Amino acid sequence: MSNVQPSQLQAKTLLPGATIGVLGGGQLGRMMALAGTAMGYRFVTLDPTPGSPCGQVTPQIEAAYGDEEAARKLAERSDVITYEFENVDAGVAALLERESYVPQGSALLYTTQHRLREKRAIEAAGVPVAPYREVTDLQSLVVAAGELGLPCVLKTATGGYDGKGQAVIREADELETAYRELAASGSELVLEKFIPFRAEVSVIAARSPKGEIKSFPVSENIHVNGILHLSIVPARVEENIQREARKLAERLAESLNVAGLLAVEMFVTEDGGLYVNEVAPRPHNSGHYTMEACATSQFEQHIRAICNLPLGDTTLLIPVVMVNVLGQHLDEAVKRAGVPDPSLNEFGIVPKLHLYGKTESKTGRKMGHINLLCKDVQHALDWVEQTHIWRQG
Repeated sequence: MSNVQPSQLQAKTLLPGATIGVLGGGQLGRMMALAGTAMGYRFVTLDPTPGSPCGQVTPQIEAAYGDEEAARKLAERSDVITYEFENVDAGVAALLERESYVPQGSALLYTTQHRLREKRAIEAAGVPVAPYREVTDLQSLVVAAGELGLPCVLKTATGGYDGKGQAVIREADELETAYRELAASGSELVLEKFIPFRAEVSVIAARSPKGEIKSFPVSENIHVNGILHLSIVPARVEENIQREARKLAERLAESLNVAGLLAVEMFVTEDGGLYVNEVAPRPHNSGHYTMEACATSQFEQHIRAICNLPLGDTTLLIPVVMVNVLGQHLDEAVKRAGVPDPSLNEFGIVPKLHLYGKTESKTGRKMGHINLLCKDVQHALDWVEQTHIWRQG
């Protein structure tokens, strides 16, 4: 892992016409490329999946993420390199950092790929996280649970996403089973105190290499089965909590020396406190609402940040609810897109459907999302409920 920080690099300003290399060819890379192409940038992606979502809209180098020869090809074709998900091979990221221009650097990847390192970095920034303990064996789990109290949440330190790699422990007799199941992954483990919360929120903050920082409006997030279901903006929490959430996200972006985007997920407690749950150094599902609802989308902002352009205006233009389209929702969502729906006019909703170009639809797999532009978020929430599409798991 390289110790070079983005601020130590010779920051470059890359104007439209430059080529941006994207490590990862998923939907985030696809939407990044679509936004950046409209700005005049060229793109190339590296991904092992033939015809990846990003590869459908931009040239693709088809190779494993750990393939150093392919990484060098990406570097040769790119003026700047970014990544669209954090589980990129850190060794390859460090190689690219040595041989190309990667303003995000590999140090932030190294930190955010591991929950313990991430939590320590958040604490070092003076930002609150839920109390936690490192777990090395079953006995240390028992001791940690005694210190933190039940219920608590056992998580793998690496590899978890969309609710995977974690277990809520409510009774002492569940400790051993949870430990056996998660320890089988081979990852280190961390135990977190369960935080009773009244809302989950997130903030997308952007920072350029020259140090400019801007954050987007706070999103209120609702998860189902560990997967994001809805993002509601404006969030239904007090203004002072929203201001503090944005302040914390911007503080983290500064402390972590971010170049690009940083998504910060937080719990809001009953007394109005905020605890950071996790961070991601990239565009984020909970920021998809920005595509039509803000003056600048998160994807354009990421391009602006890594290219060292002035950051765009993050003003919310219209209330919005983003609803994810998973595999079990896809057919009905697409069918509805081609049929007039009087209830949309009744509720004053303008739907914007985004599909990701994935070839195989599976239950629980993110296939797209719909941004519901509206006058009142409750109207959009009522429409989601009345369609019955999202009652399918």
